[in-house]
Amino acid sequence: MLPIALSELAQIFRNRSVLITSFVMPIAVSAFFIHQHDVFAEIGSLGYIAAIVMFTVCAFGLYASSVTTLAARRQNLFLKRLRSTAAGDAEILTGLVLPVVVIALVQVTAIMAVLAAVTTAPDNVPLLVAAVLATAVMMVGLGLATAGLTNSPEHAQVTTLPVCLGVVAVASWVGISGTEDFTLLKRLLPGGSATELVVNAWNGGVAVTDSLLLLAPTLAWVVVAATLAARLFRWEPRR
Repeated sequence: MLPIALSELAQIFRNRSVLITSFVMPIAVSAFFIHQHDVFAEIGSLGYIAAIVMFTVCAFGLYASSVTTLAARRQNLFLKRLRSTAAGDAEILTGLVLPVVVIALVQVTAIMAVLAAVTTAPDNVPLLVAAVLATAVMMVGLGLATAGLTNSPEHAQVTTLPVCLGVVAVASWVGISGTEDFTLLKRLLPGGSATELVVNAWNGGVAVTDSLLLLAPTLAWVVVAATLAARLFRWEPRR
């Protein structure tokens, strides 16, 4: 797995489009929100800013990049060649997506640290970490499922848009309006419960046990994504 991951990491730094998606876009959006934190804190809260930052990185950096990577490796038959080695399927997929996962987690950590430095620290760091990790796992699962519907890296620019824009829109809706109204709908939508969990972790004022229950919908989406990935993912290009 590690040799696959190291090889993939080298490929990422050679690919300008992936670098822009993984680094430039998430950092630019996050810098804007942090720079204007007073404005956005009034619209929502500091927890809302943290949630938007998290989903921007996880959607455009982690999710979109993983779909592009897997589509590219399928198209050039690299996936097929890897399956002829001693590495198992899970090991191959883990090695291919591990670099973008690590990059995304480092980015989220660094950006939230900057947000905490220029504003105030989160109320519950372990809860925030749990929210970030659960979101990352969900986005990886959705990435594997979407990769099964994506024929090429160019096609990934189209197939990833609904999820990328959808989770950011849900995060904005929940982060700004809260979950007093349409509670069940907001929590069941992908990203809704994770946003509420980040807001609670950063702002405080909610019992930890109540917040931990918000992990359930996100983990349910992980199961849904894994099921879809098992059905849709392909190792060879369509003939």
